Amino acid sequence: MYALISACSFGILPIMGKFGFECGMDTFEILQYRFIFGSLMLALFFAVTRPSLLRISPRALMKAAMLGFLVYPVQSTGFIGAVKYIPASTTSLIIYGYPALVTILSAVFFKQPITKSLTTSLVLIFAGCALVFYDAFLQEADIRGVLLAVGCMVGIAGNMILSQVLLKGENAQSVTLYVLFFAAIFFSAMAGGPATILDLNGRGLALALGIGLVPTVFAILFMYLAIEHIGGTYTSIFSCIEPVTTVFAAWILLGEPVAMWQFVGAALVICGVIWPNRKLLHREMTPTHAA
Repeated sequence: MYALISACSFGILPIMGKFGFECGMDTFEILQYRFIFGSLMLALFFAVTRPSLLRISPRALMKAAMLGFLVYPVQSTGFIGAVKYIPASTTSLIIYGYPALVTILSAVFFKQPITKSLTTSLVLIFAGCALVFYDAFLQEADIRGVLLAVGCMVGIAGNMILSQVLLKGENAQSVTLYVLFFAAIFFSAMAGGPATILDLNGRGLALALGIGLVPTVFAILFMYLAIEHIGGTYTSIFSCIEPVTTVFAAWILLGEPVAMWQFVGAALVICGVIWPNRKLLHREMTPTHAA
């Protein structure tokens, strides 16, 4: 349940981004509000529940600064920037090709072997992404949005590879909090300062708080709770619901049409993510009997 809540919360981000543009916000303003309110809410939650998470070593703080100032801006700007030009559902489905890119980069940098199972997974994910790209071009999607979504996908993959190296031996929850703080500083500078919050009307302020709460605090907290209860493998598997959430939320809340190509592409991507873990799933779901 925790993993599903986290995935659904992440899946709402592009929808809220669309609403932000409708309210007259620009890309950097939306991201400023997300990271300012998200980091403050998360810090408050940690202060009440686990104050030790607020402490961080200088070394870990430098790592958080690197991710918050350099990596997060690429993926976050690409994500929210993309939904300005193309449908939220198309954005989400393009970005969800990142597991394939992470697999390839892991093979290059960490010499992780690409097994038959991983090869099948890559084929499924690439086929799914190809269908989504095909549908995007059939709809004559704005190339700027497609390129921004691809940039976000590359940024997420890079973030995961760098985090695998930088966060080894660190408390991921503490580092994440400070990554959000540094990202808030970056986007505040790009948006002209946090004083823009004072110019928000009631709807804009509610949206700013919501984007800090749901796809940031809820998504991150429930992700860590899921990892604690069921492990990283299952959490990643259940995260497949994220693009599905975006597609249906975009259809219901934004009135975006959903094409058959998108359904087929999404299904292939999800199968590609689950495929390498099918043996683990089967083993865990098979009941054992005491002798």
